Amino acid sequence: MTTTGTVWFVGAGPGAADLLTLRAARVIATADVVVWAASLVHADVLAHARPDAEIVDSSQLPIEGVLPLYRRAAAEGLTVARIHSGDPALWGAMQEQLDLCRALGLAVEVVPGVSSFTAVAAIVGRELTIPEVAQSVILTRLEGGKTPMPPGERVREFARHGTTMALFLSAARSGQVQAELLAGGYPADTPAVVAYQATWPDELVVRCTVGTLETTVKEHRLWKHTLFLVGPALDATGTRSHLYHPGHFHTYRRAEPAARAALRRARTDRAAPPAPEGPS
Repeated sequence: MTTTGTVWFVGAGPGAADLLTLRAARVIATADVVVWAASLVHADVLAHARPDAEIVDSSQLPIEGVLPLYRRAAAEGLTVARIHSGDPALWGAMQEQLDLCRALGLAVEVVPGVSSFTAVAAIVGRELTIPEVAQSVILTRLEGGKTPMPPGERVREFARHGTTMALFLSAARSGQVQAELLAGGYPADTPAVVAYQATWPDELVVRCTVGTLETTVKEHRLWKHTLFLVGPALDATGTRSHLYHPGHFHTYRRAEPAARAALRRARTDRAAPPAPEGPS
């Protein structure tokens, strides 16, 4: 049997409907069935749906409750927009649905979305990868929750890198989060951000430190829909990217000779081992 049904997995972004991508809005507007979770996705995104579209709230449904919709899409050649909060590639329970849809012979497409961790960085006006401070971003959650973590993936171990970290799905155990971050090596005065419902009307974004993270979370009585950002990049200043340095060259720009020489000297100085201390 030839099937023409399609399921689009659409990233709705962190909350605000105007953070949908153009592609996401277009897909929702053309769907016969729109599946969304009222507990995670802002209702404003439904404004893009057709007036005659079937709207299904999946917040109280397990995957088995959505499966009949996918079967009907395969049998009737329907287009389904399955809306996920943030980016569906991150903690979206998308893979199991992709597998089910492919087994039914449905075409599947994924539309990426703005993740809440980048939205929070935008809200506080910070870059998460500051030259010479942090060039990596670790996305994780606290172990020991409802979904098992693979061996070796532990907040304490990730913290040893001392770079920027975004922690999802962990606010209900803020004391344990703080303890693991400190045990992993973040100094207590490392800057942190606690963000609840980022970009939603009731958004709350609070700056604190790793040492005051638990107190901050409990003061505001947060336990869900809350993201943590931690790391030295959250208040770093005074560094600059070599990409836009006059001494850097690439296909479209030549380097200024004097600036190029100065940049090379700076790199050599950073790479040189420290001179041994003399006798006291």
